[in-house]
Amino acid sequence: MEGEVVGRARWRDVFGHAEFRALFLAGVLSVAGDQLARVALSVLVFDRTKSAGLTALTYALTYIPDLLFGPLLAGFADRYPRRAVLIITDLARAILVAAMAIQALPLLVVILLLLGLQAFGAPFNAARAATLPAVLPGDHYVLGKAANDMVVQFSQVLGFGAGGAIVVAVGTSGGLLLDSATFLLSAGLIAVGVRSRPAPTSGTDAPRRGYFQDLSAGLSLVARTPKLRTLVLLATIAGFYVTVEGLAVPYAHEIGQGPTAAGLLLAASPAGAVLGMWLITLWPPERRMRLLGPLAALACVPLALSFLTPGLLPTVLLWGMSGMASAYHLPTSAAFVQAVPDSQRGQAFGVASTALRSSQGLGILLAGLIAQGSTPSFALGVMGTVGLIAAAAAGTAWSRARRPGPEAAATVLA
Repeated sequence: MEGEVVGRARWRDVFGHAEFRALFLAGVLSVAGDQLARVALSVLVFDRTKSAGLTALTYALTYIPDLLFGPLLAGFADRYPRRAVLIITDLARAILVAAMAIQALPLLVVILLLLGLQAFGAPFNAARAATLPAVLPGDHYVLGKAANDMVVQFSQVLGFGAGGAIVVAVGTSGGLLLDSATFLLSAGLIAVGVRSRPAPTSGTDAPRRGYFQDLSAGLSLVARTPKLRTLVLLATIAGFYVTVEGLAVPYAHEIGQGPTAAGLLLAASPAGAVLGMWLITLWPPERRMRLLGPLAALACVPLALSFLTPGLLPTVLLWGMSGMASAYHLPTSAAFVQAVPDSQRGQAFGVASTALRSSQGLGILLAGLIAQGSTPSFALGVMGTVGLIAAAAAGTAWSRARRPGPEAAATVLA
């Protein structure tokens, strides 16, 4: 299935698929629950320990385990019926979050439950990502993923404020129980609205490999296929421009602003990304594929201008432009999933997701180290400049991987 040769879809076509509506609503509930749980856990830990360090560590644990669980557990989405994986992982997460709401539990137990919660998230996300191409054909998939990604971005802009208000209203235990309810509702939507399909097969009569053989095969598939390898490389450019999230507060201080300005800066990139994703869905599929490299480079250009230390409003506009250009992730991710054989989509998704998360974490860490010895504006300028060079190289590799030829013909897997 090649998304770049299918005609442009319309929103009403996408939401006309009943199975997609169920998966979309389940995803909305999952995102809302995750945001609520992060706020509730932060409040719970701080109330118990009065330690900002432990609170930050607990919050970080909601992201860090993806680096381990992504590649290790995503492969379950390829070994078992994906609808069953979705339902079982949702039910498991509902139980774990409900247990976390028990106030008498020691903090260490709460943290262990949190790790378990994140572990079950890896096969859920992989199964959901692998199911969407089966539900939405061709360019319908691109719009369906756009709808999902825009919800995620909106949650970053609005979710924390709403989560805080809910936790104030119902308390930390109440917030965690509400999160548990979102997982139960998600499981119900999938059970009722998504058709049962058998576990994917490789299309051969060869016996199924062992789990770790599958893991190795997923890594090998991405590494040896130029198209897949280059799409992952393009995705990891995010590690350069995501650094605005880690340095927004110190940058605001550098330009003589306070927490309110930092909030505007943090909202600029995801707000721009929402607009960018909507605009990119208006382009013909072929144009989206052709402009992946230029858009990745454009996402880094506003950071390179940070050397000039512009004021608040120019910086908000620049970071918003970076967010708009970052919408190239939408067709990049869609092309990646559609180019992987169905029997390996879950594992390949785990590999790509881990590469993206790793690049983002390392990018923020590196930018922080540079800023520690200089200034936030200098660090952002360095990351933007290096990112621009890396994006140009990745874009050139993508153009080469798309060229028709003997090697390309041998690696077209969709």
